[in-house]
Amino acid sequence: MSEKIYSVTEFNKMVKGYIDENPNFQEFFLKGELSGVTYYKSGHLYFTLKDSKSQIKCAAFNYKFKRIPEDLKEGDSIKIFGDVGFYEARGDFQVLVRHVQKEDKLGEMFANLERLKRELEKEGLFSPLFKKPLPRYPKAIGVVTAYTGAAFHDIVNTTRKRFPNVDIYIYSAKVQGVGAKEEIVKGIEVLNRVPEVDLIIAGRGGGSVEDLWAFNEEVVARAFFQSEKPIISAVGHEIDNLLSDLVADVRAATPTQAIEIAIPVKKEIETQLIEKEIKLKNSINRLIKDKQNQLNQLKENYVLKNFLKTIEEKNHELLLKEDKLNESIRRIFKDKKYELEIRTEKLIALNPLEILKRGYSVTKKEQSIVKSCAQIKVGDQIETILKDGKIISKVEEIN
Repeated sequence: MSEKIYSVTEFNKMVKGYIDENPNFQEFFLKGELSGVTYYKSGHLYFTLKDSKSQIKCAAFNYKFKRIPEDLKEGDSIKIFGDVGFYEARGDFQVLVRHVQKEDKLGEMFANLERLKRELEKEGLFSPLFKKPLPRYPKAIGVVTAYTGAAFHDIVNTTRKRFPNVDIYIYSAKVQGVGAKEEIVKGIEVLNRVPEVDLIIAGRGGGSVEDLWAFNEEVVARAFFQSEKPIISAVGHEIDNLLSDLVADVRAATPTQAIEIAIPVKKEIETQLIEKEIKLKNSINRLIKDKQNQLNQLKENYVLKNFLKTIEEKNHELLLKEDKLNESIRRIFKDKKYELEIRTEKLIALNPLEILKRGYSVTKKEQSIVKSCAQIKVGDQIETILKDGKIISKVEEIN
């Protein structure tokens, strides 16, 4: 049998290849007791997981982004989920942790939370229809958080930087542990009764899942939903949305962001007002200038400049037209009068009485005018009408 001799690099590379290709070393669960827990500012967590006979090194890089609790301590019983990691250059073997559960309690809590989420969603507590808009320029805000916590100081400092005139009403409440949910609910109720408060911010800074769990409680979620004033959920965390986030009118990732959402920057508003004032003045000046130009044009208008003269001319034209009209009316009356006189004379001339006056007579027989000798016979009685009377005679001869 030939002798196999590896360099350290070759051997470590072979081990790493074996580990990387073996599915048994990927995505598995381990449970045990914690030892040597060390959190670093870089965001990495190192600890040892052990049982009664063995131990193994573990590392969680960027633990905050993996929902890993920040309060792990010596002696805690946990279950981890991860992969085997082998650092080839140093030959270090450790478990790369993706997730940590403390005594399996966390998994049960999340299961119950999911059931509660489904129930509240059916009731409509997450519906956008019930989201109240935030006031554009709040004069006072109410804050429910721990008075001694960093969240409150961030809220105060950010508010003073953005808009110093805004008043802050603080209801100091426990935000984790026993009694936290009751105090948060009470704070929301109290601030809703303060007339000056325009909106409410309820929240806290970051922490472990357990630290933040008060904002996943049903009574807290319902208090958010029932708030008559607009309310912002401002809990600093990287896990999925808390119940308070889903029910609140607005969700902020941190208390500081809540202020940035709710309160405008005073200097920006002042700048906008100055810009609008300048635009308004410019618009007014342009309008005045345009109207002045129009007025000057009207002043130079011939009709306006000669208005009185024009009136006199129009009056003179009107008098001339009136004279012409009167003359036309007189001429028409004269012509009509002459025409009437002629027609009257004709009518008079045609009057039978006038004819009789000129020596003519009218002969009638039984009230009928005799126009022909054929109408009478010898012996008939006829009536002859003259201008001054009638003659009754008897026909003796017809020629």
